[in-house]
Formats: sequence, structure tokens, C-alpha cells
Amino acid sequence: MAQYPGYTLLEEREVNEINATAYLYRHDRTGARILSLTAEDSNKVFGVNFRTPPADSTGVAHILEHSVLCGSRKYPVKEPFVELMKGSLHTFLNAMTYPDKTCYPVASENLQDFYNLVDVYLDAVFFPRITDEIFQQEGWHYEVDPTGPRLFYKGVVYNEMKGVYSSPDDLLGEFSQRLLFDKTTYGVDSGGDPSVIPTLTYAQFRAFHESYYHPSNAYIYFYGNDEPAKRFALLDEYLNRFEAAPVASRIEWQPHFTEPRAFTFTYDPGDLDPRQAKAMQSINWLLPAVTDIDLNMALGILAYALIGTPASPLRKALIDSDLGEDLAGNGFANYIQQMYFSTGLRGVDPSRTAEVEALILDTLRHIAEEGIDPELIEAAMNTTEFRLRECNTGGYPRGLAYMLGSLCTWLYDADPIEPLAFEAPLARLKERLANEPRFLESLLQEHLLNNPHRASVFLLPQPGKAEETEKEERDRLDAVRTSLTDVELHAVAQQAETLKRMQETPDPPEALAAIPTLTRGDLSPSIRTVPTAIEQRADTPVLVHDLFTSGIVYLDVGFDLATLPDRLLPLAPLYANCLTEMGTQTEDFVRLSNRIGRCTGGVGASPLLTTSRDDRRPVSWLMLRGKATMEKADDLLAVMRDVLTTTRFDLTQRFRQLLLEEKADYESHLVPSGHSYVDTRLRAGLSETGWLVEQTKGITNLFFVRDLAGRLLADWQAIEADLLEIQQILVTRARAIVNVTLDADNWKAFDPKLTAFLEQLPAEARADAPREIVLQPRAEGLTAPTQVNYVGKGANVFDLGYRPHGSSAVVLHHLRSSWLWDRVRVQGGAYGAFCSLDHRAGALTFGSYRDPNFRDTLSVYDRSSDFLRTTALSESEVTKSVIGAIGAMDPCQLPDAKGFSELARHLARETEESRQKFRDEILSTTAADFRTFADVLDLVRVHGHVVAMGASETLSKAEEGDTVLELIPVL
Repeated sequence: MAQYPGYTLLEEREVNEINATAYLYRHDRTGARILSLTAEDSNKVFGVNFRTPPADSTGVAHILEHSVLCGSRKYPVKEPFVELMKGSLHTFLNAMTYPDKTCYPVASENLQDFYNLVDVYLDAVFFPRITDEIFQQEGWHYEVDPTGPRLFYKGVVYNEMKGVYSSPDDLLGEFSQRLLFDKTTYGVDSGGDPSVIPTLTYAQFRAFHESYYHPSNAYIYFYGNDEPAKRFALLDEYLNRFEAAPVASRIEWQPHFTEPRAFTFTYDPGDLDPRQAKAMQSINWLLPAVTDIDLNMALGILAYALIGTPASPLRKALIDSDLGEDLAGNGFANYIQQMYFSTGLRGVDPSRTAEVEALILDTLRHIAEEGIDPELIEAAMNTTEFRLRECNTGGYPRGLAYMLGSLCTWLYDADPIEPLAFEAPLARLKERLANEPRFLESLLQEHLLNNPHRASVFLLPQPGKAEETEKEERDRLDAVRTSLTDVELHAVAQQAETLKRMQETPDPPEALAAIPTLTRGDLSPSIRTVPTAIEQRADTPVLVHDLFTSGIVYLDVGFDLATLPDRLLPLAPLYANCLTEMGTQTEDFVRLSNRIGRCTGGVGASPLLTTSRDDRRPVSWLMLRGKATMEKADDLLAVMRDVLTTTRFDLTQRFRQLLLEEKADYESHLVPSGHSYVDTRLRAGLSETGWLVEQTKGITNLFFVRDLAGRLLADWQAIEADLLEIQQILVTRARAIVNVTLDADNWKAFDPKLTAFLEQLPAEARADAPREIVLQPRAEGLTAPTQVNYVGKGANVFDLGYRPHGSSAVVLHHLRSSWLWDRVRVQGGAYGAFCSLDHRAGALTFGSYRDPNFRDTLSVYDRSSDFLRTTALSESEVTKSVIGAIGAMDPCQLPDAKGFSELARHLARETEESRQKFRDEILSTTAADFRTFADVLDLVRVHGHVVAMGASETLSKAEEGDTVLELIPVL
């Protein structure tokens, strides 16, 4: 028994599903809850979480989440969080606000670094400074417009949420939850409504922390291979300073509607022709408590069967109806106290929204009566089971996923270990499905069709809505301004000036020195390597990575896009979608989708684009990626063979559906991910690889997809011919490459199967298609109906004489976490800012995210070189940035990601020697390298060009010197 003084062990359980032992404790003095998982995982995770139900939409929980990381009792600097970003090997470092909880997780593979992160976070949440100035900075405050006697709002969360409220998809999701839970904390926006945020007072902000940030309301989590006794020693320093206190954080239950309800809202469609503006809508059902694990899993299977795949009957009915372009809604939500299900359509003719609602309800009735295809249920079960066993969290630590899963019951006073131990509920569900063939249909009838607690939400286009919202804000500000005396107005200006002085005043060196950090001696001098053997099978190179994968084979089959003519390149992403979503000569897409779900862990295709280290030429491949357990390796290879050699490209209507889904997906991500599209557009003018990325993933591809949708029926024969030509050019083993991630023993069994698979592919090969890429960088403004901006500037510094050196990674890390953070985010009010250099292609770009500014942000970019020259950097500051750069070079990766990263490096001709040289240069960086790199940033200042996204009125007034942006409507 793992007993520790001051803590009562409530439960000890082996959780074989995640190879961990779980210990559940209560802190005797305060009642704090502790879940301690011990596992042989070096990627250690800690989290301190609080139940934080807001009573209004002022965003108080969100603003507090930002603010507690802005200095504390033990670490009285402006932003310990940023100092940790600068000089930590963290594999995760962030905080998250949910509708009913606030989470502060950290993770690291380095033991000392992990303990440093834990200590800083514990001090931050329990003993934060949260001064009035911090509240103003992170939340909101008034500033006086220097060009006239007007006020405006400023604040990081305020501008972040203006960005959220500029996204129709985000609005639909927010309104759906609010209306479904109109009598509970879920009926307000925990993130904050921009129109309500400025009503929050500093006193309310302080009171929220006093109410909820107490150990008696804490849910503390540890995971990994560190010593458990050390965990409790760290906690003792903090928890024992408190006494038990009553915390009224219980989540109220939503009373049930007696009949369905409907609500209508509007959004701004941007510069689209009003006749082309489309509506979005969703139907939303309240479901039972999330803590019922068996029902939770069963409803998840039902939701997957209904809308989770192209074969799902509700999804198919909606797409086949031609009433809209793509699915909308939040799907199955099981992360708050009462689950809910949400589905609908985007891209709907506003006059036909009633037809969509009727179609959803009629389809559900039909499914309940006729039953769900057993093959689809099998596919849903296999996919769910595969995901549970694999637990592929991508770049995030697995321990973080386990923490968030536990909170789904723990937060509501139920067993936090139960969600991790999935074998028992999975077995019970399998047994029930075997004994009750219509079990899922009965769930559909009970929880959807017979459930009156239903809210229909309609989001209709309203041209000029953004200007109306802006005018409402201006009217509120003008009313405040009118009510102020000259003395009061002067006080507002003085308050803003006091905040600015605080932001610009450097932290005392002794305070910075108190923040725990690593030294260069704690860093590994050697790169991380992945075991790789290069074989030849059927005239095809095969990379094999001998890694433990729990019996899963990860298979990547790539085809060289260099053989594809320029005119076909924009069609390549749609061709990739066709491979798994059009069907084959022997199976329609429904049966194919079910087969993929039943027999594999997933199969999909997408482009891989990078740059050759040798000559800066583009490296472009179409990758078909699949995974399966070794028991189903034959099935995986058969699926991949069939989609590569027998896909049907003659199905006009099905292709049109895929095309409209692609278009809708682009348009729904434009505003939320504006910084990404701006950066892609920038790089398109800076390198040949950037041009290729823009052709296949950027605004240019969106325009191509829109044009294709407009001419599809008239030009279908030519489009089908183009798809077939891509197939004939690409699919050949002579211009292919294969990547396998699998342990050595299983590779021996898989090897002959793979060889047979390759021998079934065509052997003919074409030479590279001549590709004439003419780069044309120009100043552009991408116009969209957004209340914030995304501002980018960049240049190709290799073309301007710079040669890559590892020190640049250190300098740019420092710029991101100091100069840009301070000037663009903290002082400018943007949600974020970044700068990055493609060390193979030479493109160096700056960018901002949800930014209220334009010219001021560009000025910050242009003054970056002066910052590097004039800032006196101590050795400790340089070391912090070295540590941060090494941390970025050594990301958290699961086996499949390790294997795929090694493939990408191989294709880019990135050798272990070149990587080691780059690492050596990082480790040997000095303050002199910072000053040297200032010359490079001067080149960007002089020769760089600008791309930005924002409202057309904002960008039309935005001049940079003598340059006026060329405005390009994207929404």
C-alpha cells in the first residue's frame, strides 16, 4: 500500500489497459483529491484542475486562467509561464478553460524540468499576484485613442474571443450548447462574449479566484515513471498551507424541456454575393449523465454509426440530399456533466432550412425502424476499440489524455479510474450487442426520437452584420466616453499608461533568477535517432523502423508528385480523398468505408511537401497511410491495393459531394486559422516548396476548388479524365517509396506480404514533369468578415545571402518568447505572435494571431533587429533559449510519428550528420550570434513583403510605407 503522511489512500487499482497502477488519495487537511498514476512512461504529466462554473459570459474563468500564470508569491516576475517557455524541455505547457473546469497541465521527459514545472504551476494557481494591471492586460481595459477623443477596448482575452465570435462554426457550436443548457452554467460562455467581457470588474475577478482556486476544490493529477514520494513532497509545500473550506462549485442539472425549441441567429457572410450566402444549422439533443460509462460508450458507438463515416446513414442522407455542403454541429459531446448530440448542415440555402430539419428527423425514424447495417456497427466497434487500445495522442503526451478522460467522471464526484479501464465496459457492450441486435436502435429511439429536450439552431447570413457589431461596440464606448468628465478621462489615460509602464519594465534579475531552470549540461549533446533499415522490395525502396508498436503495423506508401504536371497539382488533394471515399470496382463507398472501419485502424491519403537540403528543390509526395493490428495486416494491404488500383472516378455526384465538403471545410477554417493561411500565402512567394503548399493547401487551392465546383457538370468528362491521368501517372512502384514502422519480429512476418502487395502495383514510370515555378511575392490583403487581423511579413533570407546555422533556432525562439510576446501579445493585445525560418528553403516569416492591430504589428516586426542589437543578454538568458530550441528539436513522438518523421528526413536528404551539426550549433550559441542575426532581420525589414487577413474596411486603409495591399476576398 502506497501510504503517505497527511493523505488517505482511497483506492489502489491496476489499470492494465494503460499499463499503469492508479492510486486515489484525499488530502486529510484540505480534502484535495489526488489521482497518482505510476507507469513506465518517461513523458511525465502533472495537472492541477479546478471545478470553475461561471455564472455569466464575462469570461472570468478564461481571464483568470491567463492571469494566474502572470507571476506568483514565489516567482514575482511578470510571466513565469513565458520564462518556462523560454528555457524548458517541456513536452506540454499550457492551460485550458472548459465550460465547467480550468486545467493547468505540464509535461516533460526530463525529471528535474518536470519538477520545476510542477512547482511553478502550483505556486501560480494557489498564490498568484493577479493585480489590477494583470486583469487589465489579460482581460480588458479602456484606452484613449491618441488620434481623437475616443475610447477603445484592449485585452488579450477580449481580442481572442472577438476572433472566436468571427467564426460561424464557433458561433453555431456556442449557441447550440447555450440553448440546450439554458438553466445551468453551460448556458453561458466560459470563454467570454466580447459584448459582455467589459462588464467584468476587478473585484469579481478576484472573488472568482478566492471562491474556486482552493485545494478543497482541486483535482490534482500525476502520471509517469517518477518517484511517487517526490510527488507528495511537492504537494505538501502547498496544500499544508491551507485548511479545508466549503467551495460551492457543484454543477446544477439542466431541467428537461417538455417540448423542442428553435432559435435563429445571424452571422456576416463577408464579401460574398448575398445571393450566394448560405445558412448553417444544427439539431441538438440533451443526453444523460457522462458518468454512466456503459451508456457513454454505447452512445459514442451510436453517434459514430450515425455520422462518423461516409457510410453512416444520417451523414449520407444529409450529404446525398444536396441541401448543404458539409456536416455541421458538435457531434457527440461527452466532456461535460450531461452529454449531448449535435448534428446539422452548413452551406444551406436559407429558404430550405426547414427541409434539413425534417430530413434529419425522418432519417432517424427510418434508421430506428429499418435498423443499422451490422457491418457498420462492426466497423464502429472495431474503430473505437482500436483507438482505445492504440491511444494515439499525436504530439500530446498520453498522460494528458488520461487526465482529461478521468476528469469526465472525477469532476462530477464519480470514479476517475473507470474511464481509463475500458475493457470491462467494452466487453459488456459487445455482449449486449450480441444478445440484443437492436440495442443501438433502442438507444436512438429513447435518447433522440422520444426525447423532447431538443434545440434547433439556425445561423442565417446577414450582410453587414460585422459592421453592425462594430457599431454597437462603438456606441457603447462613445456612451462611456460621454459619461466621463475630463478628470475621469485623464484617469483612464493614466491607468493605461501605468499598465504600459508595467509591461515595459524589465523584471528584476534576482526575481528571474528564482525561476528554476536547467543548464546546458542537462541537455543531451546527441540527436535522437530512429532505427532505420533501407531495403528493396519489388524495385521499390522500403524504410523499416524497428520500434515497439504494441503489435500494430504502420504502413506509408508514397508516390512521387514530381511526375505530375502543374495543371494537375491542385487536383491532387481531391484525388487523395477519392482513394478512400469514392468506392472501388467491387465496392461502393459505403461498403468500402465499412471495410476500412472493420479491418483497419484507418486508411487515408494526403500530400507530404518538404524541401531537399541539398539543392532547396521541392520534395513532394502523395502518401497513402494505413495502420492495423498484425492479425489484420492482410486486410490492410488488400484495402490499400484496391484503393490504389481500382478506385472509381466516374461517379459525378459522389465526387461533387467530396468537392463541396472540401470547399466547406476550407471556408469553415479560414477565420479560426487565419494565421496559418496567411503564412502559407506568404511562403508561396518565397520558395518553390511554399508555392507547392499554396497550390495544394492554401487560398489558391480554395479558389481552385470553388472554380471546380462551378464548372463541374459542364466539364465533368475533362475532370474525370484528369483524375484518371493522375492515377496513371502516380501509381507505380517504380516511383514509389514505402515506410514501415514495426518491431523486428513482426516485420519478418509482414515482409513477404508487403512484397506481394508491391508486385501487384503497376511497374511503368514516367519521368519528372517539367515544372516552371515563377515566384511572385506581393503585398496582399485577404478580406474576410473578422473582428481581428492576422498579419504576416517575410522574405527568403537564403536568396539574400544568409546561410543556415543552428543559432538561428535559438534566436528565433528568443524572439517569439520575448520581443514578439511582449510587444504583439502583451502590449498589443493580440492572442499570439510567431516567427519561423524554414532551414531548408530559407523562408523567414513573422505572423500574428487574432490581432487588433496592423501597422503597429508590422512596426514590431521591423524593429526586431534593433531589439537583438540593443538588448543586453545575460548568459542565463541565452541558455534558456538554447534549452527551448533543443526542446523544440526533441518533440514528444509516438512510434508512428517517429517512423514518419524519419521518412520525411530521408526524402529531404537530411542526414544524421547534418542534424547533429545543427544541434551542435544550437548548443554552442552565444550572445554574439543574436547580434549577428539582427543583420538577417534587417534584410526582412527591407525586402520582406506583407500578407494579412482581416475585414476589408481595415485592410483597405492599411498602408505600409508606399505599399498598398492588393485586396483579395476569401470570404
